[in-house]
Amino acid sequence: MYQYLIPDWPLPRGVRSVITTCQGQPHGAQGKLLNFLDDSDACRQQVWRNRGDLLVQLGLDQPPPWLVQEHGISVHDAAEAIKQPPPLNGDACVSRVPGLACVIQTADCLPVLLCNDAGSVVAAAHAGWRGLVAGVLAATVAAMDVEAATISAYLGPAISQQHFEVGAEVRAAFLAKGESADQVLTEACFIHSKARPGHFYADLYQLARIQLRRLGVRRIYGGGFCTYGDGERFYSYRREGQRTGRMASLIWIEN
Repeated sequence: MYQYLIPDWPLPRGVRSVITTCQGQPHGAQGKLLNFLDDSDACRQQVWRNRGDLLVQLGLDQPPPWLVQEHGISVHDAAEAIKQPPPLNGDACVSRVPGLACVIQTADCLPVLLCNDAGSVVAAAHAGWRGLVAGVLAATVAAMDVEAATISAYLGPAISQQHFEVGAEVRAAFLAKGESADQVLTEACFIHSKARPGHFYADLYQLARIQLRRLGVRRIYGGGFCTYGDGERFYSYRREGQRTGRMASLIWIEN
């Protein structure tokens, strides 16, 4: 049975969120993973079985849209997305339908879950550094179509700053895209690498907080994990390479 991380944040009554871990997943090179590792029929069938088992364990009535994530800013309405045949490209999902979850898969990138105070709309965004630069959080908040001040956010497991080394181009991209009022805060999210000149250690969590606050989302929870450092609970692309699995971060309105 899948083992979950239950996000610690004050959700309104009738809204649930969970994040899977690498613990308790089915065994086997393919069977333990939620993501497609290759195009073989056997792999695809196993992944769909795993996803189905997950939904049964969570008590969800219908499959959510499993997006093919591209590090972009496409946001789908879950009710419309489930009508389309897979694969469906995108990096965020919004749902207003009870029992229909939003789901994002990550293995170092930052999953961001969102919910409004009334519990009438929820969302999940895949926010790696490329998505943050491109504006995936702004696109997701806009798609929720409620006052940003009524939205709470939860930052799920991602790679921590001490393990997330990036090139100077990543820092430059954030500084070029950020608001002028946030330049000092954004610069503080990058620590020079002593071992590799021209490289930096980036704080994904803080970069996301800066953007959310700029959007008007003030209540931000989570952000205390490290997928790279906590190999017992989390998959990590940087630690394990292309054969790693994925955690699934889900949020939904209960029936």
